[in-house]
Amino acid sequence: MDSGKIMVFCGKGYGKSSAALGQSMLLARENKKTIVIHFLKAKNEDVAGFFNKLEPEIKVFRFAKSETCFNELSEEKKKEELGNIRSGLSFAKKVLATGECDNLVLDEVLGLVDEGIIEVEDIIQLLDSKSEDTSVILTGIVLPQGLEKYVDIISEIKSLR
Repeated sequence: MDSGKIMVFCGKGYGKSSAALGQSMLLARENKKTIVIHFLKAKNEDVAGFFNKLEPEIKVFRFAKSETCFNELSEEKKKEELGNIRSGLSFAKKVLATGECDNLVLDEVLGLVDEGIIEVEDIIQLLDSKSEDTSVILTGIVLPQGLEKYVDIISEIKSLR
């Protein structure tokens, strides 16, 4: 992936996060630093332990505290997690503003639009704050209307079985 590009992995198939991580590993081969921020996903200690092995080239952050996926939480628990999600978005803005990495992966950030937590304009503002050299990878099931014109590469992942 060329530096400064914005890439999306979307669709109903499995492997969007894996594809984003694969791109990050290719960049790590070139001594490029990646920061991954997970949104809406359940906490998984096995996965977290594996990601620790990828440091310092790939650093993974998860701000949600819940052990369960966001869409499986009660309305009360969802309200509790909203502050954590906003912290993750603030951290993403900081990373882009400071140029802390060469590649930023916002895993399941498109789902934040689906859940009504943020608007497409919030993602656009985030993307506008990146430097020319920083690449960004967005994942989620649905690519929100209006975002496609800001994206250089869109890959749809679908399951055939």
